[in-house]
Amino acid sequence: MEKFMLIFRGGNTHISTANSQAAMDVIQTWDNWMQGLAEKGVLAGGDALQVSGKHVKGFKKVVSDGPYADGNEMLGGYLIVNANDIGDAVEISKGCPILNEDGSVEVRPIQKRN
Repeated sequence: MEKFMLIFRGGNTHISTANSQAAMDVIQTWDNWMQGLAEKGVLAGGDALQVSGKHVKGFKKVVSDGPYADGNEMLGGYLIVNANDIGDAVEISKGCPILNEDGSVEVRPIQKRN
C-alpha cells in the first residue's frame, strides 16, 4: 500500500465555527466518514486546521495575515490515507463530506524516501 494526502479546500463548515445544529450535523458526518476509514484500516492520520494563520511569500519573505487568497481556496485540513494506487485514493476521496458543500479534495501521493 502507498500513502496519499487528501487536502481539503473550501466548504462552508469548520469545526471552530460550527455553532448551529446544521453545522454540528456536518461535523458529525465528517466524524462518521473518518471513523469508517479508520475501521477499514485506510486512515493513517490527519487533522483539521485552524482558520487563522500567516502566509510567507517570496525572496523578501513578505508576511501577510491569512494563509489563503479567498474562502474557496482556504485549506481546512488534511488526511493521510493508505491506498493501493492513486485511483484507489481518488475513490476514497469521493466520500469526503466537503464535496457536499462544493469544496474540493486534492489527492497527492506522498513521496517515498529512498
